Amino acid sequence: MSEQLHPDIEFVLLSEKQIRGIVQDLGAQISKDYEGKSPLFVSVLRGGFVFTADLMRAVTVPCSVDFMAVSSYGDGVKSSGVVQIVKDISTKIEGRHVIIVEDILDTGLTLKYLIGLLEGRHPASVAVATFAVKDIPGCTPAIEPAYVGTHVPNEFVVGYGLDYAERYRNLPFVGVLKPEVYS
Repeated sequence: MSEQLHPDIEFVLLSEKQIRGIVQDLGAQISKDYEGKSPLFVSVLRGGFVFTADLMRAVTVPCSVDFMAVSSYGDGVKSSGVVQIVKDISTKIEGRHVIIVEDILDTGLTLKYLIGLLEGRHPASVAVATFAVKDIPGCTPAIEPAYVGTHVPNEFVVGYGLDYAERYRNLPFVGVLKPEVYS
């Protein structure tokens, strides 16, 4: 079945089938790495919830989930550099294996902050799983995730949880947004 192209999408970068393969591969790797453990997935809202749900279904070891909501973008398209915790996790993580699940990594500054915050709560380990890393010329992300689904070009990508102004998260594929939509 071909993707129905949304009128605001320039082109489809990753199809539903490609996304499923990426998530299955990550789930298999996490299952292998956490054999005998019960990781806690901490989904970074709002963008991470779609990926988190699919990833958990692809993981075969016992696991649980909690959610954090952070804000570092405000209403813009670039990070402000200031991280605000809008919703914190409610799970006690001392001694737990924590996997922060993020939709996309660009500068990594928000994730670096979250890792430090969670490490201060004395978990057994903290790792990051990101669906995509945005390849930005001249920019090395502040953190190196343990699990990377794919790399995407330095374009405005939406769909599969990724948004622009809270729109397009429901698209079943990842597409590049037409510049006239956000400029």
